[in-house]
Amino acid sequence: MAEKGKKRCSFCGRFEDQVALLMTGISGYICNECVEHAHEILREESLLPKSDFEMTELPKPKEIKAFLDEYVIGQDEAKCALAVSVYNHYKRLMQRDACDDVEIEKSNIIMVGSTGTGKTLLARTIARLLKVPFTIVDATVLTEAGYVGEDIESILTRLLQVADYNVQEAERGIVFIDEIDKIARKSDNPSITRDVSGEGVQQGLLKLLEGSVVNVPPQGGRKHPDQKMIPVNTRHILFICGGAFDGIEKKIAQRLNTHVVGYNSVQNSHQIDKGDMMRYIAPQDLRSFGLIPEIVGRLPILTSLRPLDRDTLRNILTEPKNSLVKQYIRLMEMDGVKLTFAPDALDYIVDTAVEYKLGARGLRSIVETIMMEKMFEIPSSGVKSCKITKEYAKKQIEKSTSIAGA
Repeated sequence: MAEKGKKRCSFCGRFEDQVALLMTGISGYICNECVEHAHEILREESLLPKSDFEMTELPKPKEIKAFLDEYVIGQDEAKCALAVSVYNHYKRLMQRDACDDVEIEKSNIIMVGSTGTGKTLLARTIARLLKVPFTIVDATVLTEAGYVGEDIESILTRLLQVADYNVQEAERGIVFIDEIDKIARKSDNPSITRDVSGEGVQQGLLKLLEGSVVNVPPQGGRKHPDQKMIPVNTRHILFICGGAFDGIEKKIAQRLNTHVVGYNSVQNSHQIDKGDMMRYIAPQDLRSFGLIPEIVGRLPILTSLRPLDRDTLRNILTEPKNSLVKQYIRLMEMDGVKLTFAPDALDYIVDTAVEYKLGARGLRSIVETIMMEKMFEIPSSGVKSCKITKEYAKKQIEKSTSIAGA
């Protein structure tokens, strides 16, 4: 016989010490298990509101690329590879509900390019378009289990958070792993000692990339025995990796039997563009750089991003919807000031960025240096217009210690 006054679920009759949570209503109680059961019934009867990630119309690869073109200048090859991978990911999700003998496997993608060429920008831009959960994580904080840093499974914690802890939605998402080159093993030979932030992390990533059920800590961080885990199946999660792979040009040059600098006696060397060795990248170059063969095999689509030339940098400065020039014009408009840039000032900014070899990121640091004094003075000055000339830009750059010492 039940103890008098002891709370129990009004639906299943279990007492509060028999369930994880007992919620109080106006004239009764309901336990967490009955809530979950009711949720399943609503899902089966299609009475739940549609997910934020519900696909109403499948975006075609050309439509995806056209959207990327509005925000990212150049890099057509990488855009096409990204668009096709995302499009196939959508089709694979549609196939999950269909009866088909041919199962479409996922094709994870890896993007290689020097710093400032737009790898992370491509990922952030495509996230605006997608109708599936999308997150960007950094590989540099990952270490083997038991060491300072984050577990490999914490990658999926971010995806769960984006999907509002809806496991079904998270299992159809896309993860962009940035700085994948930073977990390259420290030597060409297999480690005989612990490589806790290199080869060890790569070994841990294998099960995520291939597809398996992973126990994920809901709040991230390190796992501990008393923590409740959420099982997530990664079989249908698309992984996109990006990295600068600084120095891989030498590996490519060795494979092509050529040299990045100096004289060359190879007869066909004139056919190789030494200014853009990344275009000749192959999976064996990633392996020689320090990625283990198993990781390379699970990233079948390999694409490279081209170095940004002067014309591309000039277009990046002014053409995209959220270009740097438009951002600063908008900032000044909020203070009632009309800001303009002289064409020769823009050319000087581009020339400086080329000189410092900082890529597109260098444009922001240069423009920020030029605009800093104006942005400090103008809000209190009462002026209504401001024009940035080449002479002013050159003066600001020359007296800046931050840019000169970079």
